[in-house]
Amino acid sequence: MAFADPAHELTPAQLKEALDGGEVELIDVREAYEWEAGRIPGAKHIEIERLASRADDIGQDKPVVFMCRLGVRSAMAMQAFRASGWDAYHLGGGIQRWADEGRAIEPDGGYVAEH
Repeated sequence: MAFADPAHELTPAQLKEALDGGEVELIDVREAYEWEAGRIPGAKHIEIERLASRADDIGQDKPVVFMCRLGVRSAMAMQAFRASGWDAYHLGGGIQRWADEGRAIEPDGGYVAEH
């Protein structure tokens, strides 16, 4: 069963444009060690198991984009938040696709950690 909904899945290029324009809030739902290894600049870290208890930390004034390593966890988060009224999306292919396309990861020397 696929969790991804293509209508609400962003490409790295679409996400970069939205981030550059300040149009979205990016939430990285990966584990702490994955976040420490490398992350997309501008992301906010909330591990997936903490999302429900931290929902109030995620504004509804602009769209929210969830991301993980490959897009599976972020798709689940997106679906849950859409069901609760957020204008939610996720990064298709995750940070792995972002990095594979040569986009910036922080900190310097950052990398995509294996799950």
